[in-house]
Amino acid sequence: MQLTKVLSNILGMKKVRVLGCEFVGDGLVIDVAPTTRLIRCCGCGCRVRKAYDRRRARLWRHLDLGGMQVHLRYDLRRGDCTRCGVRTELVPWAEPDSMFTRHFEDQVGYLAQRMDKTALSGLMRIAWNTVGSIAERVVQRLLPQDRLAGLRVIGIDELSYRKHHKYVTIVTDHDTGRVVWAREGKNAATLDAFFAELGAERCAELQLVTLDMSQAYIQSVKTNAPQATIVFDRFHVQRLAHDALDQVRRAIVAQQTSADERRALKRTRFVLQKNPDKLSSDERRKVALVQRINRPLYRAYLLTQSLADILGARQYFVARDRLDGWLAWASRSKLAPFVRVARTIRKHRDGVMAYLNSHLSNARSEGLNGKVRVITRRSFGLHSASSLIAMLFLCCSLPALSPVRAFPKSHPLAV
Repeated sequence: MQLTKVLSNILGMKKVRVLGCEFVGDGLVIDVAPTTRLIRCCGCGCRVRKAYDRRRARLWRHLDLGGMQVHLRYDLRRGDCTRCGVRTELVPWAEPDSMFTRHFEDQVGYLAQRMDKTALSGLMRIAWNTVGSIAERVVQRLLPQDRLAGLRVIGIDELSYRKHHKYVTIVTDHDTGRVVWAREGKNAATLDAFFAELGAERCAELQLVTLDMSQAYIQSVKTNAPQATIVFDRFHVQRLAHDALDQVRRAIVAQQTSADERRALKRTRFVLQKNPDKLSSDERRKVALVQRINRPLYRAYLLTQSLADILGARQYFVARDRLDGWLAWASRSKLAPFVRVARTIRKHRDGVMAYLNSHLSNARSEGLNGKVRVITRRSFGLHSASSLIAMLFLCCSLPALSPVRAFPKSHPLAV
């Protein structure tokens, strides 16, 4: 078998013919060319009949072979496109303005879904920042052209990716569980950009929107999709009560003058915040002690657990009546933090009632936040929002990528 045929089978690329090869240093350079003689514009993909000139030989990094770096070499041509002007030709093995082949970029994308960027950059012998730029191109190439089609139920949440209040707004499709949109920022203008990209016609098709109690997000949703029902996430509603309980506990401990009473209330923070069904015998005795020696703190504990029970109820009308009773109880509890919580929940009562009716939460978005934290940590920090968004789409929107094979699947030597 001829050497060019062997190299062609190893590359496994369609519409590419191998002209020859050359060993340069510790690597291999393979001379290639498109199988068609017509020039295609890299801007619009149209055929260009008139050639403008031929550039110097250009190299594209390919997958390593036997520990050697492999580059593809080709004398790139330029064509005079009637639409785009003078542009370089579109080659079948690489994206425009990329110095890597598609096979190389797909392999980097596969590894980026499963390992940290530092190990990846060492394995593939590329720069740390290059991993992020390759991930952006892989996402742009493999994601559906219209990711916002068919949205009915969405979740909106923000994610902090750096210190000094650096945030990214993330929109999740509850039906598919995938991220469909992300952009730097966490204000109303950021979310307005999502609705502008979605369009007025598709905004009118939104039915439910889950979010936290961010006033900026609420205002944006009411302005751009007034027909959509806003559902407040249960976690954020319940956290209001837990934070109020902790404020009451700290205030009571600070007011105690007796050492015995301080000792009795010591180490009760996490016991009072814990689910009663998961309390150990020692923790139950500690709660009973709080009930006996400090009634206001125990009242705050009962208010917190009662709200959790209401939010977990399955019967809508029963939960609605119990919530109204809880609001009245918290308002006259003589505990200032719970009075404020009651005022906040009463202000956002429609969104809380929508949760009791649909039981739809922002759990998908919060779960994705956990994945993004793992991505950020294994990358040892991401310094730009664009790199984070690319990794977010790569790991949370695209399906699991497959490793690039040495041979095409139809080849008899493929494994």
